[in-house]
Amino acid sequence: MDLLFERHAEYLTDVPTAFERELMQTIDWDSRLILIRGPKGVGKSTLMQQYILNHYEVSDRHVLYCSADSSYFSTHTLVDTAAAFVRQGGRHLFIDEIHKYDGWSSEIKDIYDLFKGLKVVLSGSSLIQLNDGQADLSRREDVYDMPGLSFREYLWFRTGKKAEPVTLDYLLENAGTFCTKIRSLYRPLEFFSDYLRMGYYPFSFEKKRTYKTLIENVTSYIIDTELTKYRGVSPDNVRKIKALLQIISEMFPYQVDISKLSASVSIDRVTIIRYLRYLNEARLIRNLFTEMDKISDLQKPDKILLDNTNLIYAYGIKEPEVGTVRECFFCNQLASAGHRVEYGGLKTGDFRIDKNYVIEVGGTGKDFSQIDENDFKSSALAIDNIDVASKKKIPLWAFGFLY
Repeated sequence: MDLLFERHAEYLTDVPTAFERELMQTIDWDSRLILIRGPKGVGKSTLMQQYILNHYEVSDRHVLYCSADSSYFSTHTLVDTAAAFVRQGGRHLFIDEIHKYDGWSSEIKDIYDLFKGLKVVLSGSSLIQLNDGQADLSRREDVYDMPGLSFREYLWFRTGKKAEPVTLDYLLENAGTFCTKIRSLYRPLEFFSDYLRMGYYPFSFEKKRTYKTLIENVTSYIIDTELTKYRGVSPDNVRKIKALLQIISEMFPYQVDISKLSASVSIDRVTIIRYLRYLNEARLIRNLFTEMDKISDLQKPDKILLDNTNLIYAYGIKEPEVGTVRECFFCNQLASAGHRVEYGGLKTGDFRIDKNYVIEVGGTGKDFSQIDENDFKSSALAIDNIDVASKKKIPLWAFGFLY
């Protein structure tokens, strides 16, 4: 255990503490078992370390932070480690990268059942499943999905000025008042383009020059390692999947032609639909459907976007279609805030949100002509390149303040 406590102190050295993700306030840290799930690079480790620094001294042995991919766990089990920690008075155990420990779910279940006074916080890949055939943790574990930075968080980190998140209902009903308040803090359009290109992943603030390379490294890790290990993707198809991401980054956001995609990367139709589902689970793309309640395993998405706009700029060879970027930003921010986003179809508006609202995304010339008259009362326009709301025309950037 002494070795783990030494590493614990090393991990907590130089942890950035000036800014904390909004998820810090959302998590119920008193729960006995917490899983923070998200793609590599969004700041899961930093969040856990910040919580420890906020509530414990570095030398306090009631808390322990460790990583499941440490060499220590090549000769020690999670259960034995938890038992030794509890015997020494341990109360709060943080285990990072839990998905890298084979058979983790069954051992975590044992820890949960054996040590009633121990609180356990885990972090892991977006691909983690709570019922993986070894142990069902779905009734024991509180799960929180961690996305990258919202536009609101990016502005806070960049300027030091914090605006509180708002609900979608509030934004749609009070867009004018909200935009006036935000513009008293900063000029959102001054920063919006930078965010779209390189603001989603927190490491952009430390490594701007190598940001694109780091994104490529993150996606390569997810595809090369996580998809092959946790979803059984053939290593022979890894390069084809990366080519698929490039194709998606340059697609204009209309309906999906699976046959054309299949031919482009030489992967059969059934396999490519399965791979699209895996990429969506890994938070590399976003599959959109007109009716999410009726999705089958072999159903093709009605629209495909990359998960966030930074991926578009990292993977695209040429300047991306502005419509693709706009829709990608909108879907990412709404879905990351916990909203249900469905493709509206060609005649009912771009997106249906929570089955309640229809929102069309576009430039300053966008009007309500593509929105069905039956949906007009619950509709709005998300307009790029404006900073003042006018009736139902709301600046696109404003939808980046939902989390």
